[in-house]
Amino acid sequence: MAWATFLTPDGALRWGFRSGDRYVALDEALGFASLHAFIAAGEAAWRAAEAILKAAEAGRLKLPAYAPDEVTLDVPLRTPYPIVCVGKNYADHAQEMGGGEPPSAPVFFTKAPTALLPPEAAIDPYVGVTEALDYEGELAVVIGKSGRDIPPERALEHVFGYTILNDVTARDLQKKHVQYFKGKSLDTFAPLGPEIVPRAAIPDPRALVVRTTVNGELRQNGSVRDLLWPIEALIAELSRGMTLPAGLILATGTPSGVGAGFSPPRFLKPGDEVVVEIDGIGRLKNRVAARPGA
Repeated sequence: MAWATFLTPDGALRWGFRSGDRYVALDEALGFASLHAFIAAGEAAWRAAEAILKAAEAGRLKLPAYAPDEVTLDVPLRTPYPIVCVGKNYADHAQEMGGGEPPSAPVFFTKAPTALLPPEAAIDPYVGVTEALDYEGELAVVIGKSGRDIPPERALEHVFGYTILNDVTARDLQKKHVQYFKGKSLDTFAPLGPEIVPRAAIPDPRALVVRTTVNGELRQNGSVRDLLWPIEALIAELSRGMTLPAGLILATGTPSGVGAGFSPPRFLKPGDEVVVEIDGIGRLKNRVAARPGA
């Protein structure tokens, strides 16, 4: 099972879950217009969903269901909150981006939620705006239960599920503005998906491996076990004195192999296909548009 948001053949945007080879819509049955609204409603809504699913399985309720070729996947979660990211959270990536000692604390920064992009949609190359378009495959965590001052040993209790983020970056804009936000927040710079896998389906996220290919060539291959600050530590540190709302997306960092890490750099160009894959979650595929705005 995995949570998803999708366009149906009649053009309606619906949310629900994938079970086997069917996408099942829950929006009308539960009365929540979006997956974000459902997550934010909390555990009472989740229990209601469980009851509806049991009724459907018993044949007492019929839910709308679609084959994969009948739907177009949208961003699984359109959050109103900035996407929280972590810089240099893999030692090998920190080394390729300038060397020196790894940071002594998590380097948090944000991407604008307006940058979110569905699976299979085109990344705008912004020719004339950037000449250093880069990729960063990452495991992303979706917060399911809001909280502040969350202890590490309780952190995973606040996780709704896991998905994939490509932290697309304009390296030259990042350098020009001497910070992360602008160069990582252009429209289409946050491909997310394809779905959100529930926390219970991934009992040990440390066992996950992040792989990124460009035009079929393996560029990144990093184990989540190698995070300098694991998920529990990130949630605990970020929540110190600060409420993490339900529906917040937290990207955990990227392993080595980004375009900027090669000599000479191997940045993306129009027409390139980028695939970020995490076993147990899925494949997030996007192509760089052949021309700006395409």
